[in-house]
Amino acid sequence: MTIALMPLPYAQDALEPHISSKTLEIHHGAHHKTYVDKLNAAIEGTDNAGKSVEEIVKSSSGGLFNNAAQTWNHGFYWQSLSGEKTEPSESLATAIKNDFGSMDALLEALSNEAVTHFASGWAWLVVDGGKLKVMSTHDAGTAITSDVNPLLTIDVWEHAYYIDQMNKRPAYVKAVLENLINWKFASDNFDRGTPWTYPA
Repeated sequence: MTIALMPLPYAQDALEPHISSKTLEIHHGAHHKTYVDKLNAAIEGTDNAGKSVEEIVKSSSGGLFNNAAQTWNHGFYWQSLSGEKTEPSESLATAIKNDFGSMDALLEALSNEAVTHFASGWAWLVVDGGKLKVMSTHDAGTAITSDVNPLLTIDVWEHAYYIDQMNKRPAYVKAVLENLINWKFASDNFDRGTPWTYPA
């Protein structure tokens, strides 16, 4: 079974002016597609053919892990964004207040995690042991290899923002947190209580 390049869940220009159509054309159509293509080439004719992306991520290492994890991470990232304003569900809003004190405090923690992460990686909001937590992973590292439930992520590889912001990662993170977070997706992940799965 071939693993598909997950389509964007919105029009290519839906995140403008914060993330440009050109960025999504390259980020999704080139970077994400390359990870998917390399993953399919690596699993063809092996025991991993027919396995889910999640199964491959959790059982692999090296280049196979990198391509499988980046396939999953990018799919999750597209879902974490929305061009329409969204709000957390009542249950997630309560958890944010209980675990961070306020939405502003959560956004500050996410911003700090994303902006200060050294080099390439991902900033995550997850549920860990019943509590909301902010964490980061390096390079292709992914939250689904930890015993947590990811709710949303911010891609802090330079290709996520260089066309629009050049090297100004803080400006990109600010734009995402203030305008593009898909709280409905995060709420669905929170209320379901299990990690999102990459579409077959």
